[in-house]
Amino acid sequence: MATIMPDAARGPARPPNRRPSPQDDTDARPPRRAYAALDLGTNNCRLLIAKPARGGFYVVDAFSRVVRLGEGLVQSGRISDAAQDRAVEALRCCAEKLRRRDVYLTRNVATEACRRAENGAEFVARVYEETGIALDVISPAEEARLAVLGCQALLGSDCQALVFDIGGGSTELILVDLDPRGRAEIREWISVPWGVVSLAETEQTHIDCPQGRLDAYARMCARVAEHVAPFAARIAPAIMGAPTLLGTSGTVTTLASLHLGLPSYDRRVVDGCWVPADAMIDISRLLASQTPPERAKMPCIGSERADLVVAGCAILDTILTSWPVERIRIADRGIREGILRTLMNRDGHWV
Repeated sequence: MATIMPDAARGPARPPNRRPSPQDDTDARPPRRAYAALDLGTNNCRLLIAKPARGGFYVVDAFSRVVRLGEGLVQSGRISDAAQDRAVEALRCCAEKLRRRDVYLTRNVATEACRRAENGAEFVARVYEETGIALDVISPAEEARLAVLGCQALLGSDCQALVFDIGGGSTELILVDLDPRGRAEIREWISVPWGVVSLAETEQTHIDCPQGRLDAYARMCARVAEHVAPFAARIAPAIMGAPTLLGTSGTVTTLASLHLGLPSYDRRVVDGCWVPADAMIDISRLLASQTPPERAKMPCIGSERADLVVAGCAILDTILTSWPVERIRIADRGIREGILRTLMNRDGHWV
């Protein structure tokens, strides 16, 4: 059965699912068992299984599927039956991988859709009953902390960074201070209540007129700016010079792939790369002017992302307009990596 690590806010309690080992008391070095992190977001269900390695970890298995858990949530306030079915089916696949890989410890988190939905608790109970996976519905603060922890290796030793995670139902913006050793301390943060799914549902998907599509895009940018502008004003006194901007999400990795001209997505090329901010804005506005079929033909987008990518572009455009920089860093990592680092470090594997 997949089980859950207590929320970090509750302290480092000993989790009930830790299996005793004869090596625990006789070997100062903990055994290199498999750990897992599952992130059920508003749009995607993603699993990462890894084992500790020197200075980090290596991936044993992974899973990712678009489930659109938050589809229709803005209008109804509930997770629909169809969305629940898609998510449960994906989580069954995750549960099978956890069993097959003999995972020692896992933490399974759910974010904005389950936080916002009236029937979020009912859905969590259904998931446990049908898959054995116990979901921990984490707070926006915990979501921001895990995103920073997962991306910390890419922040280097700059003085400050603004980390942003464009999700399906919300977007986290986190200002962090960095010491010379690259350790990050969260100084300010905000959870903007717009993500690619929730924002996309505020506008029509199919608009025949190109100017009409750009007008819809401008309205999405304005909705995001209503939340981003006050945060930008609040943190302005704390910002020293131009902070490093680091983005983690399907939106930024997809747009980076388009900028790099990749015929298909390649994490090895995208993760950690630097991309000119102006290029990301130009690509965002180009996609906003296109029809969904035109966007679907673009490499690394396809039919699954064609109707949602514009909302992500509007969020990214607003962020880059609010904090003008020459380039941004792209991260294909985040919450899952933050969870794995937390679990392994607690067991003495210093990741």
